[in-house]
Amino acid sequence: MNAPDRFELFLLNDDEKKITEQPVTSMSSTSDFILKKEDHTLGNLISEHLKMHQKVHMAGYKIAHPNVPELFIRVQTDGTVTPREVFVEVCKQLVAAYGHLGREFTREYELRRMADAGNQDNQPNGS
Repeated sequence: MNAPDRFELFLLNDDEKKITEQPVTSMSSTSDFILKKEDHTLGNLISEHLKMHQKVHMAGYKIAHPNVPELFIRVQTDGTVTPREVFVEVCKQLVAAYGHLGREFTREYELRRMADAGNQDNQPNGS
Protein backbone atom coordinates (compact mmCIF):
# COMPACT_ATOMS: atom_id res chain seq x y z
CA MET A 1 0.00 0.00 0.00
CA ASN A 2 1.14 3.51 -0.68
CA ALA A 3 -0.84 5.06 2.20
CA PRO A 4 1.30 6.83 4.79
CA ASP A 5 1.65 5.43 8.30
CA ARG A 6 -1.14 6.70 10.55
CA PHE A 7 1.18 8.67 12.85
CA GLU A 8 2.46 10.61 9.82
CA LEU A 9 -1.02 12.06 9.40
CA PHE A 10 -0.98 13.95 12.71
CA LEU A 11 2.58 14.21 14.09
CA LEU A 12 4.70 17.07 12.81
CA ASN A 13 8.29 16.51 11.81
CA ASP A 14 10.94 18.62 13.56
CA ASP A 15 11.30 20.90 10.52
CA GLU A 16 7.54 21.49 9.99
CA LYS A 17 5.55 24.50 11.17
CA LYS A 18 1.94 23.90 12.16
CA ILE A 19 0.55 27.08 10.57
CA THR A 20 1.91 29.34 7.85
CA GLU A 21 0.35 32.43 6.34
CA GLN A 22 0.55 33.37 2.68
CA PRO A 23 -0.92 36.75 1.75
CA VAL A 24 -2.98 36.68 -1.45
CA THR A 25 -1.59 39.57 -3.49
CA SER A 26 -4.40 39.54 -6.05
CA MET A 27 -7.06 40.26 -3.39
CA SER A 28 -6.92 43.03 -0.82
CA SER A 29 -6.83 42.13 2.89
CA THR A 30 -6.74 38.41 2.09
CA SER A 31 -4.50 35.61 3.33
CA ASP A 32 -4.31 31.86 3.02
CA PHE A 33 -3.46 29.96 6.18
CA ILE A 34 -1.96 26.52 5.65
CA LEU A 35 -2.39 24.14 8.57
CA LYS A 36 -0.28 20.99 8.45
CA LYS A 37 -1.71 17.63 9.48
CA GLU A 38 -5.30 18.85 9.84
CA ASP A 39 -8.54 17.92 8.08
CA HIS A 40 -12.19 18.90 7.57
CA THR A 41 -12.96 18.84 11.29
CA LEU A 42 -10.81 21.85 12.08
CA GLY A 43 -11.29 23.47 8.67
CA ASN A 44 -15.05 23.60 8.96
CA LEU A 45 -14.96 24.73 12.59
CA ILE A 46 -12.56 27.62 12.02
CA SER A 47 -14.03 28.79 8.71
CA GLU A 48 -17.59 28.85 10.10
CA HIS A 49 -16.49 30.93 13.09
CA LEU A 50 -14.50 33.24 10.82
CA LYS A 51 -17.64 33.82 8.74
CA MET A 52 -19.47 34.97 11.88
CA HIS A 53 -16.84 37.65 12.61
CA GLN A 54 -18.18 41.10 11.77
CA LYS A 55 -15.01 42.23 10.00
CA VAL A 56 -14.70 39.19 7.72
CA HIS A 57 -16.01 39.49 4.16
CA MET A 58 -15.22 35.94 3.13
CA ALA A 59 -13.82 32.78 4.68
CA GLY A 60 -13.58 29.23 3.43
CA TYR A 61 -11.41 26.17 3.50
CA LYS A 62 -10.31 23.30 1.29
CA ILE A 63 -8.33 20.12 1.47
CA ALA A 64 -6.09 19.86 -1.60
CA HIS A 65 -5.97 16.06 -1.69
CA PRO A 66 -7.06 13.35 0.77
CA ASN A 67 -3.55 11.87 0.94
CA VAL A 68 -1.91 15.22 1.67
CA PRO A 69 -2.74 16.28 5.23
CA GLU A 70 -2.86 20.03 4.59
CA LEU A 71 -5.74 22.37 5.21
CA PHE A 72 -6.06 25.71 3.42
CA ILE A 73 -8.17 28.45 5.02
CA ARG A 74 -8.69 31.69 3.09
CA VAL A 75 -9.78 34.82 4.95
CA GLN A 76 -10.68 38.24 3.54
CA THR A 77 -11.35 41.10 5.94
CA ASP A 78 -12.83 44.56 5.51
CA GLY A 79 -9.34 46.07 5.76
CA THR A 80 -9.66 47.54 9.25
CA VAL A 81 -7.91 44.46 10.67
CA THR A 82 -5.54 41.98 9.09
CA PRO A 83 -6.58 38.42 8.29
CA ARG A 84 -3.97 37.23 10.80
CA GLU A 85 -5.52 39.30 13.60
CA VAL A 86 -8.97 37.87 12.91
CA PHE A 87 -7.62 34.32 12.56
CA VAL A 88 -5.80 34.54 15.90
CA GLU A 89 -8.82 36.12 17.61
CA VAL A 90 -11.19 33.40 16.38
CA CYS A 91 -8.75 30.63 17.36
CA LYS A 92 -8.39 32.12 20.86
CA GLN A 93 -12.18 32.26 21.21
CA LEU A 94 -12.48 28.62 20.16
CA VAL A 95 -9.75 27.49 22.56
CA ALA A 96 -11.50 29.34 25.40
CA ALA A 97 -14.93 27.93 24.49
CA TYR A 98 -13.71 24.36 24.24
CA GLY A 99 -11.65 24.73 27.41
CA HIS A 100 -14.83 25.78 29.19
CA LEU A 101 -16.70 22.84 27.66
CA GLY A 102 -13.97 20.46 28.85
CA ARG A 103 -14.12 21.82 32.40
CA GLU A 104 -17.92 21.57 32.48
CA PHE A 105 -17.82 18.01 31.13
CA THR A 106 -15.24 16.97 33.74
CA ARG A 107 -17.28 18.60 36.50
CA GLU A 108 -20.48 16.79 35.46
CA TYR A 109 -18.62 13.50 35.10
CA GLU A 110 -17.15 13.78 38.60
CA LEU A 111 -20.51 14.74 40.11
CA ARG A 112 -22.20 11.73 38.52
CA ARG A 113 -19.38 9.45 39.61
CA MET A 114 -19.72 10.67 43.20
CA ALA A 115 -23.51 10.28 43.05
CA ASP A 116 -23.19 6.74 41.71
CA ALA A 117 -20.68 5.87 44.45
CA GLY A 118 -23.07 7.28 47.07
CA ASN A 119 -25.97 5.24 45.69
CA GLN A 120 -23.94 2.05 45.87
CA ASP A 121 -23.07 2.71 49.54
CA ASN A 122 -26.77 3.14 50.44
CA GLN A 123 -27.97 -0.08 48.79
CA PRO A 124 -28.54 -3.07 51.10
CA ASN A 125 -26.12 -5.95 50.79
CA GLY A 126 -27.62 -9.04 49.15
CA SER A 127 -26.27 -11.52 51.77
